[in-house]
Amino acid sequence: MPFALTIFVSAFLLFQVQPLIARVILPWFGGSAAVWTACMLFFQVFLVAGYLYAWWLARQPARRQSLIHIVLLIGSLATLPILPGIQWKPADSEHPIGHILLLLSACVGLPYFLLSTTSPLVQTWFARAKPNRSPYRLFALSNLAALIALISYPVIIEPFAAVRWQGWLWSGAYGAFALIAARLAWQARDLPANRAMSHLDESRASGAGTQLIPPQPTAWVDYALWMLLPACASVLLLAFTTHLTQNVAPIPFLWILPLVLYLLSFITCFDHPKRYDRRLYFPLLAVGFGLVCFTLARAQVHAPLPALVCLYATVLYVACMVCHGELARIKPDPSALTSYYLLISVGGALGGLFVGIVAPTVFNAFYELPVGLVLTVITAALALQRSAGRDQLSAVTGSTQNDDHRRDLEHAARRLQTRFISVIPAAALIYALGLAIALAMVYEDRVSGVIASGRNFYAALQVDEVGSGALRERVLTNGTIIHGMQFISPERRTWATSYYGEQSGVGLAVAAQRAARASDGKPLRLGMVGLGVGTLVRYGQPGDAVHIYEINPLVRDIAYRDFHYLAQSQAQIEFSMGDARLSLEREAAQPFDVLAIDAFSSDSIPVHLLTVEAMATYFRNLDPQGILAVHISNRYLDLAPVLQAAATALHKEARLVRNDGNTETGVYGSTWVLLANAAASFEQAPLAAAAEPLTSERTVRLWTDDYSDLISILR
Repeated sequence: MPFALTIFVSAFLLFQVQPLIARVILPWFGGSAAVWTACMLFFQVFLVAGYLYAWWLARQPARRQSLIHIVLLIGSLATLPILPGIQWKPADSEHPIGHILLLLSACVGLPYFLLSTTSPLVQTWFARAKPNRSPYRLFALSNLAALIALISYPVIIEPFAAVRWQGWLWSGAYGAFALIAARLAWQARDLPANRAMSHLDESRASGAGTQLIPPQPTAWVDYALWMLLPACASVLLLAFTTHLTQNVAPIPFLWILPLVLYLLSFITCFDHPKRYDRRLYFPLLAVGFGLVCFTLARAQVHAPLPALVCLYATVLYVACMVCHGELARIKPDPSALTSYYLLISVGGALGGLFVGIVAPTVFNAFYELPVGLVLTVITAALALQRSAGRDQLSAVTGSTQNDDHRRDLEHAARRLQTRFISVIPAAALIYALGLAIALAMVYEDRVSGVIASGRNFYAALQVDEVGSGALRERVLTNGTIIHGMQFISPERRTWATSYYGEQSGVGLAVAAQRAARASDGKPLRLGMVGLGVGTLVRYGQPGDAVHIYEINPLVRDIAYRDFHYLAQSQAQIEFSMGDARLSLEREAAQPFDVLAIDAFSSDSIPVHLLTVEAMATYFRNLDPQGILAVHISNRYLDLAPVLQAAATALHKEARLVRNDGNTETGVYGSTWVLLANAAASFEQAPLAAAAEPLTSERTVRLWTDDYSDLISILR
């Protein structure tokens, strides 16, 4: 029980701190989904450091192990609480990944490091204390605790506790864990030294006992597979998550489903060997990867959403079962346990490094998924070849005690293995080559209609030309999210399109403000949070000033290079690069006549731009008669009650403006919420006829910087 309790608590806290600390720093980096990827990279790297420490410590004398670990546990208490101070807020948006990694290292590095060491270290102590019992089920227990922590955070913790209280509660729980772990470390000082132990053949276990099989020697290919298998699973986890949330459906929390399946495969495979049957999962893997290629080639956006989510989730689970199942089948003797876990963590970190840093730097589009599919096929074939040989020899060793007979059986097994297994790499290479060719054809076909594409930390952007004749247009997309469009023909090039038509909420707000200023001839000052292709700049006239807040430098480059709104604008244009809220807080107050907030259409909305503190910042930068226009078009979230609660708290007037789409004019249907200090701001034509009172049947708790709850506003 002490071993199991320590591992369970450590894994639970390990996976509770991940969403907690990411929730804290998410607003500082624009609320981008890439913040989660950067955080995951940090956690994987520190997991490697923790496992490396456990590997080193397990080779020290028992009393030295206890002393070192207890000192570090006590020292980590000095870093509590884990909440970062405001001095960590970024000053610019140029190098977000380095800033995030440094911030996390300073604020949560040592506690997370020690939590990550717990599972392999305690399993090592358990193997020394109970030499005839397998420690690997404790690994399954740690993944079960991680799964519980992951699911409970968005459902139980986040909706009912403010962020600062979450930080304090976690810090208190970590203090309790440190005491439990220190006590176990103190007891481990008298355990016997590490020694080679026989494998437990759990697949042959019965009520009467468990059969022992002498350990198989570890070859270089085993060390390679201990890294390659978890690396493939890590790449597929992150690639499928990105593909689901960007190219299938931008549904909040959809990133949780892949991680749950990933952890579930770990639990299943390491709980008992019989739960993984390669005769079932290898054929499913081949069929599943083929279906994924088919959906990529057949414009998956037209397929039923539930079917696609189920398909990708099932294929990911099958792939993780193959990777983790083969990983469990080649697990070493417990005396090499820390080396095994160290290389597993290295593989996971390499996968995260590839998706989080290498791919955005090297690729100009989203290629991680096809690369992950091909690598997984090849690695799984190599694992099958190695594992099948080990199984044959293990069966021979356990079948007879006669040395001569065993040697004859070993030779026969090796001959059979050579004949049968030699076919596997060739078949796998043929299948992987077929996948690569099919995927290359898919992406080549897509590129044929692409004008430009680019990728960085914040997004993978693509410019397409679609339509024909007078309706031919250029469209900027990030996955399935459209960030704006512009007609190509010169006579239509200046039209206000997409979500920003003249009858949209923001279009009517600008018209109303211009009409109100007509008597004194005063130019307008417009503010934009989110550039898109620059459509809103079209409303600027000579003498007007337009101030644009944009966090992604690539968006600005594409808007200037591939679209014409910025270049043709008659207004004076200013840019503030970086997170809009941080910029508005740092800069001197600007009396905007209209301030448009347009950042809530994707899966990972920047929640910090919707809190009551954010609204107060916006009104500090508004003219007393100005209008705050918030774009809330979203298929999956109902943001109206959030703004209604903020308007009530700040004693502001709020109106709702809806408009229908029109293909001929390139206008999309949109929903805008307009807020102002007084109702008089909405009485000017043509806004008065279109604006309706903001009312919602749903009531939500006021969102603050300490509290927000996306679950409560799901449609």
